[in-house]
Amino acid sequence: MRDPDEELVLRIGAGDKRAASELVRRHLPRMVGLARRMLGDATEAEDVAQEVFLRVWRHAAAWKPGQAKFETWMHRVAMNLCLDRLRRGGRNGGEVSPETPDVRASATRALDDRQRRDKVRDALQRLPERQRAALVLCYYQDRTNFEAAEIIGVSVDALESLLSRARRTLKSALAAERADLLSGLETG
Repeated sequence: MRDPDEELVLRIGAGDKRAASELVRRHLPRMVGLARRMLGDATEAEDVAQEVFLRVWRHAAAWKPGQAKFETWMHRVAMNLCLDRLRRGGRNGGEVSPETPDVRASATRALDDRQRRDKVRDALQRLPERQRAALVLCYYQDRTNFEAAEIIGVSVDALESLLSRARRTLKSALAAERADLLSGLETG
């Protein structure tokens, strides 16, 4: 299996700025998306993505093709930077989810959709770090279980356990939100 980024990384290692620009163009949206979902803050997410690409520039010359896909390494770096920030308390959770409602939807539906996304985002932010990481990598970053396990640094079985617990926790949290909303409607 050939790594699609191998040639770019080798060129970056030799100091090629155009190759670095191409790698950024290719992967910036995914790095920002990963960090945004993990941290819940656009500014922090952009800082993490910038740090990932600075590390790419600094460490590209030492990268050894064939050990792992370079994109997997970048995801791992981004995830570790996010976890470091979370442990330091460097997030505010105030970021709005990057998805936008369908412009053809009515104003009421758009508001409902945004509230639903906000509730899911808030519930996701309350998950333990490793469960959140597993969900973000598998469901939002489209990583395979094997890739996500490698990025987090756990076995595939452990990743699947994290995913299972995360889904149960989210389901429970969102069901509680729904029950609170319905009881508020009945009393209001």
